[in-house]
Amino acid sequence: MGSVRRISGLVLMAMLMGIFAVPPQVMRGQDAGDLKRRVKTQVAPNYPELAKRMNVHGKVRLEVTVAADGSVKSVHAVGGHPLLVTASQDAVRNWKFEPGPKETIQVVEVNFD
Repeated sequence: MGSVRRISGLVLMAMLMGIFAVPPQVMRGQDAGDLKRRVKTQVAPNYPELAKRMNVHGKVRLEVTVAADGSVKSVHAVGGHPLLVTASQDAVRNWKFEPGPKETIQVVEVNFD
């Protein structure tokens, strides 16, 4: 029982550190002919104060569902440091993409340097 608990703890720590991060995908569930939609308006994230003090930087990968009109419907983290995820999600929710014929899903990266 102790080894199961230890392995579970190691897996949880590895996930928090981003070791098991999901590789980025341009689109999921779309026709192969679809292209990645371009960002028209991009809002920069606020760098979290705790992350600054801890000198945390890097990239956060987010899966973004974009409506046909170019607005962001939903945002889900697929990789990156946990201290940076919320700020990234808040910023990307305010992004605007090019309009398209249908809803699309794509992965974007937000960089904290």
